[in-house]
Amino acid sequence: PITPGELLCLGSSLAFSGLFYYLYRRKARVVARIQEAPKLQVDDNLPALVSAAEGRCLPYVALEGIVLPAQAALTSHYHEGLQGVIQKLLLKEHRLIWNSLARRW
Repeated sequence: PITPGELLCLGSSLAFSGLFYYLYRRKARVVARIQEAPKLQVDDNLPALVSAAEGRCLPYVALEGIVLPAQAALTSHYHEGLQGVIQKLLLKEHRLIWNSLARRW
């Protein structure tokens, strides 16, 4: 005989396994899309290509080319001759509206 506690444990184990498998498959599809991303060169044709794209946006693209640092390149403390730059970040904040019914922003 199976007790209700055992059934509860089995059911919750199956539910968590299904949830984690779903999350794994979703992330695996994103990784596959990134790996299949077209590789473009940074050149004079890139602005025209972005302008011609739908929504003026290229979803997943690998850009290859030489970048120049704005000030000084960062050098690695662990590997000689390895340098890098920091990508300029753009932060866009969305406007918050008070919801009086839920009493939240």
